[in-house]
Amino acid sequence: MSRFWKIVLLVIAVLLVAGIGYRMMGGGKQPAAGQAMGMRGGNGGGRDSAPVPVTAVTAERKDVPVYVTAQGTVSAYNTVTVSPQVGGELLSVNFREGQPVKKGELLAQIDPRTFQAQYDQALASKRQNQALLATAQSNYERSSSPEYRQFVAQTDLTTLRNQVAQYQAAVAAAQASADQAKVQLDYTRITSPISGVTGIRAVDPGNVVSAGSAIVTVTQLQPAYVLFNLPEQQLDAVRSAQANGPLSTATLDREGSAVVNADGTLQVVDNQISASSGTFRLRAQFPNADGTLWPGQFVNVRMQLGELPGAVVVPAEAVQRSSTGDFVYLIKPDNTVTLRPVVQGGQVDDSHVVISEGLQPGDKVVTEGQFRLKEGSKVNALAPGQAPPAPTEEQLKAASQKGGRGGRGGPPR
Repeated sequence: MSRFWKIVLLVIAVLLVAGIGYRMMGGGKQPAAGQAMGMRGGNGGGRDSAPVPVTAVTAERKDVPVYVTAQGTVSAYNTVTVSPQVGGELLSVNFREGQPVKKGELLAQIDPRTFQAQYDQALASKRQNQALLATAQSNYERSSSPEYRQFVAQTDLTTLRNQVAQYQAAVAAAQASADQAKVQLDYTRITSPISGVTGIRAVDPGNVVSAGSAIVTVTQLQPAYVLFNLPEQQLDAVRSAQANGPLSTATLDREGSAVVNADGTLQVVDNQISASSGTFRLRAQFPNADGTLWPGQFVNVRMQLGELPGAVVVPAEAVQRSSTGDFVYLIKPDNTVTLRPVVQGGQVDDSHVVISEGLQPGDKVVTEGQFRLKEGSKVNALAPGQAPPAPTEEQLKAASQKGGRGGRGGPPR
């Protein structure tokens, strides 16, 4: 084959490859028209797009309580470690672990025989001295009577009077010894000093216990304390609010949404600020009638400092966040939305926030469906829980025709 024909075949091959590539790249006017249709049919929020269904809520003006929140620890109202005051063999344990006990209820019994013998001995000594006292009194009374007085020397009369005083003192000493022995005997009965709940016992019957060794811990749960810390910047606000009356305090569940025990009150503000943490400690008291709070438990604490009158309130989900700050989608009278910057003034409850700047009462803001919106989007504002209306036949037909024109195969044939 000549060189001329080789060049011709090479040119033809190049032209074929170029044509195939052009077709594959979507060249020609037909794809451009299809692309234009796709742009007109997109959901860009322009004038020809359908309104976007969204949930909208009106900003309200209301009096809002002002809260401070913290994490706290439950503490028992009273905790007593029950220990014997005398030593001896532990005969019995008369309580069930983890069960409520009353003040004065018998918890354990120590062998009382040694202490009973000491008490009986003290009583016997008392009776002996009482007999000697009776004899001395009789002798003194007889010797000091008028008919015997002239036969008794003054020295003997003084001696008899002193014997009476001596035996009176001996009787008093014996009585004191008996009282002391009775106290020691009573100590063999170990009773609960408070009403509360018993813990796990520390010793079993049959062991020899000594004075001061622990038997069990009794904890009083009603009422209960909750200890928590707040930053030092809030000290003035807390003290000012406390000067106006008792501050209501509540414990919340783990998510911080449901009040568990809402009738507590702040009792004490500590008298110093921690230099290491920059916080001050507070203690609130709760009746804890249902036993919900348990010593050592971590709880979320909410304390009301006062009330903010006439605040503008919206649902928390209406507030969106961006790199430039918080904003909401405000619905204008022509049912289009605009981005409105706002400033939050605090949380009202689990679902609402205070807007200190950017909104007025009566402004309607979007709470659901923001991800489909942009500046100027037309919307169909629905009330919370309201479903959008079903499309009409004309809307369905128009949507079907629009979808057919926007397909890759071109307009339907």
